[in-house]
Amino acid sequence: MSSDIQVSRPPPRPLLGFDGDCVERHRVFVALVKRLLWGADTLKPTHALARWLFLRALGAIYLVAFLSLWSQILGLVGESGILPVRSLMSAALRSFDLHGIGVDRYRILPTLCWIGSSDVFLHVECAAGVLASLALILGVAPVPCLGLLWLLYLSLATVGRVFFGYQWDNLLLEAGFLAISFAPLSLRPRLRRATTPPRLALWLLRLLLFKLMFSSGWVKISSGDPSWHDLSALSFHYQTQPLPTWLAWYANQLPLWLHKASCAAMFAIEIGAPLMILAPRRPRLWGCGAMLLLQALIALTGNYTFFNLLAIALCVLLVDDTTLRWIMPRRLTAALLPGVAPEADRSGTARRIALVLAATIFVPISLVQTAASADIRSAWFAPIEAVDAWLAPLRTVSGYGLFAVMTTDRKEISIEGSDDGVHWVAYGFKFKPGDVNRRPGFVAPHQPRVDWQMWFAALGSLRDNRWLVNLCIRLLEGSRPVLALLGTNPFPAHPPRYVRAEIYRYTFTEAAERRATGAWWKREIIGEYMPSLSLAELRAK
Repeated sequence: MSSDIQVSRPPPRPLLGFDGDCVERHRVFVALVKRLLWGADTLKPTHALARWLFLRALGAIYLVAFLSLWSQILGLVGESGILPVRSLMSAALRSFDLHGIGVDRYRILPTLCWIGSSDVFLHVECAAGVLASLALILGVAPVPCLGLLWLLYLSLATVGRVFFGYQWDNLLLEAGFLAISFAPLSLRPRLRRATTPPRLALWLLRLLLFKLMFSSGWVKISSGDPSWHDLSALSFHYQTQPLPTWLAWYANQLPLWLHKASCAAMFAIEIGAPLMILAPRRPRLWGCGAMLLLQALIALTGNYTFFNLLAIALCVLLVDDTTLRWIMPRRLTAALLPGVAPEADRSGTARRIALVLAATIFVPISLVQTAASADIRSAWFAPIEAVDAWLAPLRTVSGYGLFAVMTTDRKEISIEGSDDGVHWVAYGFKFKPGDVNRRPGFVAPHQPRVDWQMWFAALGSLRDNRWLVNLCIRLLEGSRPVLALLGTNPFPAHPPRYVRAEIYRYTFTEAAERRATGAWWKREIIGEYMPSLSLAELRAK
C-alpha cells in the first residue's frame, strides 16, 4: 500500500542560486553589453566613404600648407631671405663634388631645387602644390596628385631646413606618401562606383595614427620629466606653449586639481585610445571619439598649424561607412553613396606587391620608432635602424613624441633696432607675444614659421641659432621679403644702423590683474640675448 503513495519532492536547487529565467536574463544582459561595447560580430565594414572623406581632407590640408608657405617662401628661403636656397644648393654641389658623391646626392638632398633655385622657381613649386591640392579635393587623378604633392612638399621642406623641422611636416609627408597606395587608381573616380580601399593600405594609415598618438603619450612618461609624473604639466603648458590662443589664458586660471585631472585624462587618451585602434569595430569607434575630443581641446587652446586637422583626418579612417551614414546628413550620403555595398578592391598585382613592400619597410621601422619613444633599445634593432637612417632624408617614416619635456618658463626674444646705439625700438611680430596688452589670437592652420622659430630660439643661445643672425642681417639690409614676415617695421624710411636682441620672461596675468590693467601678459627683463651689432659685425660672425 505504501508503494502507491507518491512523495512530492521539491525541484532541484538551481546552480549557484539562479533559476532558469534568471540565467536567461543574465545571458541577454551580457549579450546587450557585449553588443554595446564590441559591436556585432557579423558586421563587415566598408570604407569607401571614409576614403573619400580622408582624401579630400588631406587635399585641404595640403592646400592650407602650400598657401601658408607661399605667403612666406621668399622671406624664408628666397634670394633675399633668411636662409637662401641658392646658397644651400651651391654649398651642397661643392661638397658632393668634393666627396665624389654622384646620384646619391638626390637622396641625401631630395629637392626639385636641383633644377632651379630662383624666386620664380620657388613660386612655381608653391603654385603647383596649390593646383594639385585643388585637383585632389575635386577628386581628379588622386594617385598622380598625391605623388606630386608629396614630391613638392618634400622639395620645399628640404631646402627650408630649420623652418621645416616640425613633426607635423613629417606627418604630412608620411600620411601623404601612404595615401598614394590608398587612393583609387582611376583618373576620375566616382564614389557611387567605388571599390573598397586596399585593406593593407588602410591599416598602414591606422598604424601611423597609432604611432603618432601612442608615442606622444609614452615619450612623456619615459622622459623622466617630473611635471608629467606628478601630473602638474598642464599648469605650465597653456602659457609656455609656442603660440597660445586667448582661450589658453582662461585655461591657465583653472585650479591645480583640474589641471592634474586633465593631464591624467590626456594620458588615458594618448596611451589607451591608440590601443583601441587594434580592437574590433565598437571599441575602435570609442577610441576615435576620445582622440577627436583631445584634438579639439588642443586646437582650442593652442595654434598647432594643420597638425590637429591632420590627426582628425587620420581618425576618419577608424570610422566605417555604416557609421558615417548615420553621422552625416541623409541627403548627402544618399547623393554620394549607392544603395549597395562597394565592390571588393580590384588592385592589380603590381599595386599589391608595392603595398607589401611598403608594409615590409614601414611596419618594422614604425615599431622600432615606437619602442624608441619608450626608451626600449636592442641590438636586434640595428638593421632596421640602418634602413631608417638611410631613408631619413625622405622624411617618409618618422618618429613622433610631442612635448616630451614640459617647458615651465616662457622666454621671449625682442629684436630691437637703433640709429644711434642709444635709443632702441622693437620690431613687432605678427603672432608671438610682444605687446603685453595684445590678446593672443587664433592663427592655425596657418603657420608663421619665423614666430615659431623665435620660441625655439629663446630656449637656446645665439650660437645654436645661426638663422637668427641671418634674420638680423636682413633687417639691417632692409630686405622687403623678410620685413613682410614681421608685424611692424619701426624703420620704414631706412634700415637701422644697429640691431640687438633682449630676452624677457613672460607669464599670463591673473584675472584680477587683467581686470585692472587690461593686459593679457606681464613680463620682466632677463638680460641680453645678442649684443648691439652693426651690419659689418654681424656678417663677420
